[in-house]
Amino acid sequence: MKELGEYLRRMRVSNGVSITEAAEDLDLAPSLLENLESGNVRAFKDMYELREVVKGYAKYLGLSPEKVVDEFNDFLFEHTSKISLDDIKVAQKSINDKKDENKIKSPYTKEYKEPKKIWPIIYIIVGIVLLIGIIYLIISNINKAPVRTDELKGGNYNYEFTY
Repeated sequence: MKELGEYLRRMRVSNGVSITEAAEDLDLAPSLLENLESGNVRAFKDMYELREVVKGYAKYLGLSPEKVVDEFNDFLFEHTSKISLDDIKVAQKSINDKKDENKIKSPYTKEYKEPKKIWPIIYIIVGIVLLIGIIYLIISNINKAPVRTDELKGGNYNYEFTY
């Protein structure tokens, strides 16, 4: 990136444009252009923003924006191809965590979790218990032998005892 930044600085100087004049014309902070020309990519929020600044600056200097962006893309490929997969996963996780923190929560956008419905299960269990109880009473009454009460009453029996 230093080579690209040096190239852009040389072209700016050869055109006779000061860094403050270029910054005003591009509606950018002068420090942003200084960082670009020195190759300090960490001064930019993200690579897409940097690419757009490089493209606009190249067009402003009368250069071919496509060629300059191609050079930038080569730098970007070299830079990102050295990042390990684990580093990418960690960065993605932190980005997702920040997105979750920044969500606006209001009664209209809040996601409500539906409570688990336990009442149907209780009704089913109570129904099964009642059904088993009714079946038990029916079966116990069907299998029960009728009580014979005529032998126990001492009714009109004529027994003669002879001695």
